[in-house]
Amino acid sequence: MSLKDQITEDMKTAMRAKDTERLGTIRLLLAACKQREVDERIVLDDAAVVAIVDKLIKQRKDSIEAFTKAQRMDLADKETAEMTVLQAYLPQRMSAEEVLAAVKAIVVEIGASGPGDMGKVMGVVKTRLAGKAEMSAVSAAVKAALSGT
Repeated sequence: MSLKDQITEDMKTAMRAKDTERLGTIRLLLAACKQREVDERIVLDDAAVVAIVDKLIKQRKDSIEAFTKAQRMDLADKETAEMTVLQAYLPQRMSAEEVLAAVKAIVVEIGASGPGDMGKVMGVVKTRLAGKAEMSAVSAAVKAALSGT
């Protein structure tokens, strides 16, 4: 079963359980997927769905930070609940050590030799680690690997 099918099944389950908060978040996710499919005239695979989930989670984190600064805890709590629902659709994340090891292997593989090669390394790393690791952590690992060589 594809991730998109799983999300659709979870939506049906949330409807039956009358779990309106979960249902709203899942519908939001499915709408984002459908929007991308229509815009680009493609059928999304699991990696593309994970990318959308990542994007939505990042938006939730930014919103939580903004609402917390504005002392709107009611809205921050709502965003946190949505983020929790979305995180269930992400695959198991790599640890910081695993990310650093993978980045170092890629740096050696493509022969990168300094901070000037960051773009080249990030291009390869993004394709291999998409959905498996948070990109901000990956970027920090790439910087560390390139400054260490």
